[in-house]
Amino acid sequence: MNVAQHDWLIERALAEDIGSGDLTAEYFVNADRKATALLVSRQEGVIAGTELAEEVFRRVDPTLVVTRLIEDGARVTHQAIIMKIEGSARSILTAERTALNFMQRLSGIATQTYEYVKAVDGTKAKILDTRKTTPGWRFLEKAAVVCGGGTNHRMGLYDRVMVKDNHLVSEGGLQAMQASMQKLLQDHPEVEIEVEADHLDQVSDFLAMPEVDYILLDNMSIEQLRQAVEMRGLRTRPMLEASGGVTLESVRAIAFTGVDFISVGALTHSVKAMDLALDFVE
Repeated sequence: MNVAQHDWLIERALAEDIGSGDLTAEYFVNADRKATALLVSRQEGVIAGTELAEEVFRRVDPTLVVTRLIEDGARVTHQAIIMKIEGSARSILTAERTALNFMQRLSGIATQTYEYVKAVDGTKAKILDTRKTTPGWRFLEKAAVVCGGGTNHRMGLYDRVMVKDNHLVSEGGLQAMQASMQKLLQDHPEVEIEVEADHLDQVSDFLAMPEVDYILLDNMSIEQLRQAVEMRGLRTRPMLEASGGVTLESVRAIAFTGVDFISVGALTHSVKAMDLALDFVE
């Protein structure tokens, strides 16, 4: 994770929590008290956001000694010690919640992604994230997906074209759509093109377009997904991506249809934070 890229986010997170000062630490903790605290897991999972948490502690107090004992992407068990922080007790307490907030959400994403990746083990399908991310957190959340073994879809509207049914470019029919693709590739030859198919007739049409790199199979049944894979035959392109309402219970059956990718919005938009805590020790 590129921590420097998120300086502004760290600053804003600390500012909203500390405001004009940490009154509890100021009035109830001696200024000269030194302490050692351990950041520990309260459940099994996959860790993400350690660099960010370390930077939070150092931003609050540069004299704190922070030692990362577990790196991003590592699977941990209950009570695993992830990080040790030594120094001013006041500073540790002031930074605690912001550091945990970052790590709990990002580790939750990594953990949930790992569960989906594990569910499709033994198939060719890769688990993709989506753009359904927390505003301002996209690069962090997508990095957490990678920590969990997932694969990043496009980062934004700028690095891949996705033509969906809501785009007016299709108003002129398939010929107009294909002409727009050709114009795009003239101006941006490095950009990949993905098109959304709601039914198999569209899949047939899009398979005939050499400009198409990916076909998104939107909310199709297992049988329709199988048929789409059969329609592509032995070709390796365009790649086929299943999407829409994917759950842990359904993802393996989807993977066995032979699709190349399965995109899961729930990796980032419905994640449960991982249970982490900061324990002070003697």
